[in-house]
Amino acid sequence: MNQTSNTVRFVLDGAMIEATGEHHCTSVLDYLREHLHRTGTKEGCAEGDCGACVILIGELDDQGTAVNYLPVNSCLQLVPTLDGKSVKTVESLQRGQGQLHPVQQAMAESHGTQCGFCTPGIVMSLAGLVQTVAKPTRSEINDALSGNLCRCTGYKPIVEATQKACEAGADQLRLDDSADLPLLQQLRRERPAQPLLLSATGETFAAPTSVQALADYLMQHPQATLLAGSTEIGLQVNKSFARPQQIVYLGQVSELRQVQDLGKAWQIGAQVSLTAVQSLVAQAYPDFAEVLRRFGSPPIRSTATLAGNIANGSPIGDSMPCLLALGATLLLRQGQRTRELPLDKFYTGQKKNALQAGEFIEAVLVPKPGPGEVFRAHKVSKRFDQDISATCCAMSYRLVRGRFTDVRLAYNGLAPSPCRAPQLEAVIEGRSAEEVNAKDLDQAIAASFTARDGLRASWTYRSLLARNLVLQFVEEASTGITETAP
Repeated sequence: MNQTSNTVRFVLDGAMIEATGEHHCTSVLDYLREHLHRTGTKEGCAEGDCGACVILIGELDDQGTAVNYLPVNSCLQLVPTLDGKSVKTVESLQRGQGQLHPVQQAMAESHGTQCGFCTPGIVMSLAGLVQTVAKPTRSEINDALSGNLCRCTGYKPIVEATQKACEAGADQLRLDDSADLPLLQQLRRERPAQPLLLSATGETFAAPTSVQALADYLMQHPQATLLAGSTEIGLQVNKSFARPQQIVYLGQVSELRQVQDLGKAWQIGAQVSLTAVQSLVAQAYPDFAEVLRRFGSPPIRSTATLAGNIANGSPIGDSMPCLLALGATLLLRQGQRTRELPLDKFYTGQKKNALQAGEFIEAVLVPKPGPGEVFRAHKVSKRFDQDISATCCAMSYRLVRGRFTDVRLAYNGLAPSPCRAPQLEAVIEGRSAEEVNAKDLDQAIAASFTARDGLRASWTYRSLLARNLVLQFVEEASTGITETAP
C-alpha cells in the first residue's frame, strides 16, 4: 500500500462524488449536510440511537449486476468508508415530476408524521426494508423501526403507512439505481489497483483489500486503530471528540467478509455483520439470534460485527456470553502467523485482551450444535429493544438420564469482562433439574463475582437475575427437552 490518494469516491444518484481533502474522521452525516446540502438527513442524538440520520448504503452484489442496500446511521459512519459504494438519502426517493416514493406517499396519507424531524430517517428505514421484503409482516416492520424514535406520535399510523405502501408492488418500491450501476462497476474495477490510503498532517486512513495487506500494514503500524462497523469508533468521535491518528478499515478486505462452513463449525470473518450472523445462527441457535436482534436496530446490526464486539471487550457486550457458552474460538493473525485462542482465554481484564502487537482477530469459529446439545440465552435490559444489558445469561448443556452434562454458563455485566461461571457450572453439572436450587446458585454467585453496583443495575438486582435466569433454563429443561441417549 504505497500509493496515496486524498480522494474518496462514491456514487450519489447517478453522479460520481469525489470527497477530497476531508479529515478522515468526518462523519457521513456532516459531509452530506455541509458539502452536498442533503439536509433531509438530520442529526438527533449523534450516537446511533434516534435514527433521524438513517440513509441507505449500496454495494454491488457478487455478480456485479445489482446493488444491495443496507440502512446505516450516517452519524456514526466516517466518509472514507464510503469509497466504492453508493449512497441514497431521502432526497434520492423523489421520482420524475416530483412524484413521491410509495412509502412517502403513504406516510402523508396515513398521517404518519407530526413535527417531521424524525420522518426522513423513518422513511429511509422503511424504504430499506421494502427493497428486500416487498410484503413485510407487522413484526418485520416493527423491527425495522426499532432504531427510529418519534416523540410526537404513536407508531400505529407509521406501521399502517408501510402496509399501505406495499400495495404498490415490488417494482414501485424498488429504488432506481440504473444510473448508479455502471459507476459502481467502474469503482470495483479500479479499487484493487489502488487501495484507498488517505494521508495528511501525520494522520492516515488505510483501507487494504486483502488479509495479507492488512497483516503487513499492522506489523508496520501496530498502534493503528482497527475500524470495522464504526458503531464504537463513530461514537468516540462524536461524543469524546477522539481523532485516531492511524485508522485501518477492514471493510474492503473481501476475505474478512466471508463465512466458511467447516462442517462442525462456522468460521465467521471479522467483517461479517451482525445481521448476517443473526441469519446464519437463527435455525441452530434461535436464542442467540434473538439476542443479536435486540443488540441494536437494523442500522446498527447492518454495520456492527461479531469480531468488533469481541475486540471492544465491553463488560456488557451482548454477543460474548452466547459465544462463551457455545465454546467459540478466535482465529488470530499476526503477520504470517495465525493461532487459535478459546474466547474464554481472550480477556485479561476490563477492556484488556491477549492480542499481541500487530495481531488482530481474523475470524470467529462458532461450533454448530452437537447431538443433544441445548442452548439457551436471554438478555435483560430496561428497554426491550436496542438497549444496554443489565445482564445477559447464556447456557449450553446436554441431558443424560435426567442429569445435566457438559454445562457451559456465561454472563455479561457481572465482572470486568464477559466471562464463564465455572463455580455455577459445577453446581449444575451432574445434577437433575430438581437438585439445582437457588441457595447453591446464590452461594456460587457470591463466590464467583465481586459485588458492584453499576449505572444500569444494582448488584442486588444483577445477582438475582443471574440466579433466576439459570433457574428458568433449568426448569425449561425439566419440562420440554428430549434427553441425549447415554
